[in-house]
Amino acid sequence: MDLFTMQMEKSLEKSAPLAERMRPRNLEEFIGQTHFVGKGKYINRVLEAKRIPSMIFYGPPGVGKTTLAKIVAQESRYAFQQLSAVTSGVKELREVLHQAEDLLKMEGRQTILFIDEIHRFNKSQQDGLLPYVEQGKVILIGATTENPYFEVNKALVSRTQILNFHELTKDELEKLLFNTINSKERGYGNQKITISDRAKEYLIRQSGGDGRTLLNAIEIAVLTTSPVDGKIKITLEIIQDCMQQKKLKYDKGGTDHYDTISAFIKSIRGSDPDAALYWLAKMIHGGEDPKFIARRMIILASEDIGNADPQGIQVAVAAFEAVNIVGLPEGRIPLAQACTYLALAPKSNAAYLGIDRALAMVKDEEVGEVPMYLREQYNPLVEDEKKGKYLYPHNFSNGYVKQNYLPSPLMGTSFYTPTTRGWEGVYSKRLEVLKKKEERDS
Repeated sequence: MDLFTMQMEKSLEKSAPLAERMRPRNLEEFIGQTHFVGKGKYINRVLEAKRIPSMIFYGPPGVGKTTLAKIVAQESRYAFQQLSAVTSGVKELREVLHQAEDLLKMEGRQTILFIDEIHRFNKSQQDGLLPYVEQGKVILIGATTENPYFEVNKALVSRTQILNFHELTKDELEKLLFNTINSKERGYGNQKITISDRAKEYLIRQSGGDGRTLLNAIEIAVLTTSPVDGKIKITLEIIQDCMQQKKLKYDKGGTDHYDTISAFIKSIRGSDPDAALYWLAKMIHGGEDPKFIARRMIILASEDIGNADPQGIQVAVAAFEAVNIVGLPEGRIPLAQACTYLALAPKSNAAYLGIDRALAMVKDEEVGEVPMYLREQYNPLVEDEKKGKYLYPHNFSNGYVKQNYLPSPLMGTSFYTPTTRGWEGVYSKRLEVLKKKEERDS
């Protein structure tokens, strides 16, 4: 390390952002992820065994993925290279891989290659890593906020250990805040800082499990608050001004998008309008496409409500049209109306199950021919006992006559079994009446 680099690092110790200054330097300082960090846990085990596998760190931002990768490299004494999949291309990746290979050849020293946002590498870039990871020429640690089982090549996933990072808990965020205010070396221990209980509670709640968000907020609060009698007093109002808006965990193109819409649909299916409105609000606030939400309600109206309330699909389609016409923010109102209507509507998935049974039959069994008397070109004037004769239902009382409409081998097969809920209960009784009539006529 030259003189200028030393001078820069010394300067950064004081001028670097608080989140960087407070970055843990070893496992003892690391906060959170106790399910794989700590005595007897996975990370400690592989470090003690001096056998570091390739890993993918999966979880939300601000929970220590980059920090832990650096600590693992430091504790294992491996070389460390870092790339961002957002800014690095094939050229940079090849250079780093060749450097790692040369270091292994000349010094017998392995390299940990940390790739941030690894899911942003395209397929060819991810494939380029495979031989190096497989042969042990590099130890790959990838970090991603997206589900690696969906966003990372299966071949690469199979060669790595997936570690699922969790949001920091309330207690862990409190510990981080305490360390920051009291650390004389890297935090604000040399200043007299007090933070009210209400301000602390708000700060932790609004951080959303993200340690970086908490540190950025407390840094702005300290730097922008003038001391009174030599003390910096952080109040609720100051923290509110420094945070502005709650950090919302919602990525409309990623895992949160799928998890939230799943919770929304399941809440409606479970007839819980309050939960459904909550998840709807989260999607709207997170910038979700309102037409996507309306389309999913249209599907649900047929899949989970069906003929128990035939008006459900009309309400859902109307909500889609309304959102298409007025947009947001007013579109939230018809979305909420449809959401609560569908949540409280009687439920039946009989139509959904019926079409799936029929599709399975068509797919797996030999498809029978259309009976002659049901065909388009059938001539009812031609008498042919073998071909049968089409009976026009309106010529009979109640508009019904016993007649087989299925291929002969499937005669008597039932696909649709209506429930007794809502309007479907009426249809169920009608079906029973028709079947009894058939038995009497047989």
